[in-house]
Amino acid sequence: MKIIQREWLLIVSYATTIIFLLKANSWLDHAPSLSAGIGIFIWLFVVMLLASFAVVRHADHLAEQLREPFGTLILTLAVTSIEVMMISVLMLNGNNPALARDTMFAVVMIVLGGLLGTALLTGGFRFSEQQFNLKGVNSFIGLILPLSVLSLVMPNFTASGGDGMYSPFHAASMILLSLIIYAVFLAVQTSRHRDFFNEADWEPQSEKELPHGESVSLNALFLVLHLIPVVLLAKQLAHLLDYGVKGGGLPEALGGMVVAILILAPEGMSAIQAAARNQVQRSVNILLGSVLATIGLTVPAALAISLIYGKPVQLGLSNSSMTLLSVTLATCMITFGQGQTNILQGFVHLLLFAAYIVLMFQ
Repeated sequence: MKIIQREWLLIVSYATTIIFLLKANSWLDHAPSLSAGIGIFIWLFVVMLLASFAVVRHADHLAEQLREPFGTLILTLAVTSIEVMMISVLMLNGNNPALARDTMFAVVMIVLGGLLGTALLTGGFRFSEQQFNLKGVNSFIGLILPLSVLSLVMPNFTASGGDGMYSPFHAASMILLSLIIYAVFLAVQTSRHRDFFNEADWEPQSEKELPHGESVSLNALFLVLHLIPVVLLAKQLAHLLDYGVKGGGLPEALGGMVVAILILAPEGMSAIQAAARNQVQRSVNILLGSVLATIGLTVPAALAISLIYGKPVQLGLSNSSMTLLSVTLATCMITFGQGQTNILQGFVHLLLFAAYIVLMFQ
């Protein structure tokens, strides 16, 4: 009974899913009024957001049970699975070839700008300077940098693709290369050099301290159960975003940002809370791991859908976005170059996030 009371959101999310599956077509086929459209969007967004928080909550419990670095890895992969499945559904049911690119770029800027800046500020105000494992951070950045360029910049400069798109041969090659390098990284993170990603003073919890006394299998089950409504409701979200962005004359990149916020909100809160507890390594693992997983797994998923279903996918960024991405990655290299962080670096990353918001409306 206590478990049922604690998981009340399952009833709400599945009831919402059933209602939308039965009624959404009739609601959305006849263009709703502005107030009705906003109300439907808020309802859908809040339910999906709460379900995402529940997914991350159970992933967090698994993280405490399975220890580092598996903990943050499970958290990252849980959130990335939401992202991959949502983008897949949105691509198959929407009509925006740049949605995957806009979502991935939004994830990069929200994480490396807004969330990382907030985490550094939070930790800097409380502890002045915070230490982290330089080898682990360099491992993340060493992959984020080339994968970002290959995924979001290089498509603009290939003669066979054009218009920011990869040719089928280049797309198939990128799928293979991205998956191989990410698999190698996972092997390094979880086996050969797992100490690179641990807090220096980290101590494991005992079994009796595990949250709510739930087993690994029970947390895994609830994680999957909360994940299902998010995926099933993604199609309705795609229709609402298309209607709102095109009907309201808003920037198309705003749709990608909405999806990114939905995906990142719970994970970002976990990272900020970790920084507030002076666990900056865990915060960095979550944030940089999220960016790496987004590029390493979402790009192959988007390209695979493009090849299999003939859906065009535009990955190349605009000139202003490429410049902002370059500055952001260079700033990350400077921020994490000395093994400690402070509030100044937090303000710099928030500045980059503010620039991203401003340039969205150019």
